[in-house]
Amino acid sequence: MQIPRRSGDPRRRPLRRGALAGAAITLLLSGCSYLSGRPNTVAPAAKLYEDGERFLLTEKYPAAREQFAWLVERHPESELAPVARFLVGETYYRTKDFEKAVPEFESFVTLYPSNQIADLGQYRLALSYFDQMPSLERDQKITSQALTEFQKLIRLYPESRYAPDAIVKIEACRLRLAQKELWIAAFYVRQGKYESALPRFDTVITTYGRTQAAPEALYQKADTLVRLGRSDEAATVLKRLVDEFPASEWSRRARERQAARGA
Repeated sequence: MQIPRRSGDPRRRPLRRGALAGAAITLLLSGCSYLSGRPNTVAPAAKLYEDGERFLLTEKYPAAREQFAWLVERHPESELAPVARFLVGETYYRTKDFEKAVPEFESFVTLYPSNQIADLGQYRLALSYFDQMPSLERDQKITSQALTEFQKLIRLYPESRYAPDAIVKIEACRLRLAQKELWIAAFYVRQGKYESALPRFDTVITTYGRTQAAPEALYQKADTLVRLGRSDEAATVLKRLVDEFPASEWSRRARERQAARGA
């Protein structure tokens, strides 16, 4: 395509088709990386990793993430790519952006289950849920997810250095879920819906019987049975409480009730 000359201006000449096309190609090539946010040249994987690590150590997390993401994208076959993928998630985790950290860690453990730091990836995934655990009155779906991921760590990597802490956090998750059941049961009791409260107490007793919430569940179940006029069943529950949790504060209360009943 030729650009027509203006009349009376001998200095203007039509551009040649080849020159115009060449200029367009040059512009596209030079501007492509700018528009995409990617570097013009592909740095070696080791260089990208080194730069990312330096940024990570100085807490420049967005810059570190950029380097690690480039490494994963540009050098997917590099032996550094798995760790770089994990570190993308780590940059989100360290800034408490757990919602973005979760899919990164999920991708890492799915793609590299046998990597030498796969257990760390699974641990970080579980922590990303655990660190979001909501207050008791809110839905505990995230707590259940944390529990599932910590249990997966124990199952897949029982010898992991992170296993002991995972066991502690598993019990913390189980206690939170048990306390949620007690919270719901207490709500039903306040509403006078005693029959609806009983299954919640039973869930704590059967599913979370090894948690610190179990003695309270037994005591509150007995109290609810009394409200329903089922005193004999309540006495059986109190006896179980005293037999199974003799050192509990709830057992002390149970013994006082037993004594008062026998007086």
